[in-house]
Amino acid sequence: MRLYASTLLGILLISHTLAADEKEPRSTVEPVAIHANQVVYDQKAPKVAVVEAAEPFAEGARFRIVGEKGKVFEGPLAGGVKCEDWFAGRNFYRVDFSVLTEVGKFHIEIEDKSKSWRSADFEVGEQALAKLAIPAVTGFFKHQRADSKEELEADKQLLLHGSDKRVDLRGGWCDASGDVSKYFSHLAYTHYMCPQQTPMVVWSMVNTLETAGPLLEKIGAKDALQEEALYGAEYLLRSLSPEGYFYMTVFSYFKKDAAERRVVGLLADSKTTNDYQCAFRDGGGMGIAALARVSKWKKDAGYLEAAERAFAHLQVNNLKYADDHKENIIDDHCALMAATELWIATDKPEYRDAARDRAGKLIKRQSPDGYFIADGGKRPYWHASDAGLPVLALIRYLDKETDSGACEQALAAIRGFLDYQLRVTGKTANPFGYARQSFLFRNEVKDGFFIPHENESGWWWQGENARLSSLAAAAITGGRLVYPDKAAPYGVKPELGRFAADQVAWILGGNPYDVCFMYQYGKTNVPYMKAMFGHGSGRGGISNGATGKNADGSGIEFHFHANGNEWRWTEQWIPHSAWFLQAVTAMSN
Repeated sequence: MRLYASTLLGILLISHTLAADEKEPRSTVEPVAIHANQVVYDQKAPKVAVVEAAEPFAEGARFRIVGEKGKVFEGPLAGGVKCEDWFAGRNFYRVDFSVLTEVGKFHIEIEDKSKSWRSADFEVGEQALAKLAIPAVTGFFKHQRADSKEELEADKQLLLHGSDKRVDLRGGWCDASGDVSKYFSHLAYTHYMCPQQTPMVVWSMVNTLETAGPLLEKIGAKDALQEEALYGAEYLLRSLSPEGYFYMTVFSYFKKDAAERRVVGLLADSKTTNDYQCAFRDGGGMGIAALARVSKWKKDAGYLEAAERAFAHLQVNNLKYADDHKENIIDDHCALMAATELWIATDKPEYRDAARDRAGKLIKRQSPDGYFIADGGKRPYWHASDAGLPVLALIRYLDKETDSGACEQALAAIRGFLDYQLRVTGKTANPFGYARQSFLFRNEVKDGFFIPHENESGWWWQGENARLSSLAAAAITGGRLVYPDKAAPYGVKPELGRFAADQVAWILGGNPYDVCFMYQYGKTNVPYMKAMFGHGSGRGGISNGATGKNADGSGIEFHFHANGNEWRWTEQWIPHSAWFLQAVTAMSN
């Protein structure tokens, strides 16, 4: 994720390569447009598209699904709604063709008043999403490796900010298509917005390998993903200081000279400090979780010893490393994940007790409405990338917990959150099924589609595709525990299955801009973005996506060109791909 777009040097060095005839999305709005997943639907999954029209369709209007051999399905266009906050005056129709289970290539057609329109082509196949996406995401991360000659030479002897000490932090992944820095978390100073970056990627890969192993073997994707996970784990191991904390950030300062890179803590406006020690919420918790989980593969590699040492250190020092010296919900769910993975790896009572303590604290943060409270007051936990992580942490905890009372409390919290998520998403006209959220804006709790531009960071608002995938993963894995339905897609009650499918469809092109956010897949992608040391946009990577338009997150916006700010919509960021991998993994099981 490119940091601090107001930095002139960053704007000059990190830019898009734009085609001369490239137009902004929706620069020409057709009388009728069909917004559908441009890539692939699973054979037995929910399948929905949205038809948009300048004028309401006449009664009796229909859509049809057309394959290589002609029409295979037809249905009515009914129940149109307005989305005035997004596109005033336009009419939107949600069309459901989940009954289509035939394998092959298809498109959607609409005829109205002697004119016809068609969607982009898409594929339907058995576990087709996972078969395509898992190798694509794996390839993207290999592309993101910080392994250029310049980076490797500089990173083996990085200066610690404010010190003459040097450390070897070779490896890891460049954070985004326009940012070659490396982060455990890049918003520590915001307290409540800290995203889980490099450690979350490693944990995500290990989780996929352990929960979707047979499929990975079947499609020949296991070895490459395992290699990438171990590559990331080695970077985590290298990032652990002798004292027992993880180094938070390797920052490039947007300078062409790699020797200018430093290990730093970050504030707004590219200000750097020597507060580079990770708290649980700054990537420390997920770093421990990833190392503990991968330790079960290679017991002689030092992963478990490192995870245990880091956990013991943070149990004593976490408040010192947290920027406000107070713990919040992110400390709780990241420490819960760390303690749980150590409990699973070692079966030691001390980690059992720590996991139960953190699970209890997290559950107590749940509001009567079902969302979690981030602080000790009334601020809902909203997050641009990790909104589903509290639920995933409780789900992982339940993989080990056997106490019936503790299990019942965790299940009730998962159920309460999923009920809330369905309720808040359906509160308003929402033909795309885009996941909505609750947030604090000017001291008032509000519901909306996108995070407010006015927030603790002072500048950070961007597309939220990682959030969508994290919630899709939570809906499916959590739904199997609290709302199982073996006869329904994904093994969950239909409402949760449709919710999850809507988030993935949006990312793969089923959005009002008709942009497939997975690069070099689908019909239309964001422009290429270049970065230093030969890096840039990578095939299979996922860009940020749409945002709100106004200070409170209302409206909708998406741009290819924005005077240096187009990164908010078009830049690839590694949490998007890590969370998409989790959504796809959940759907494949």
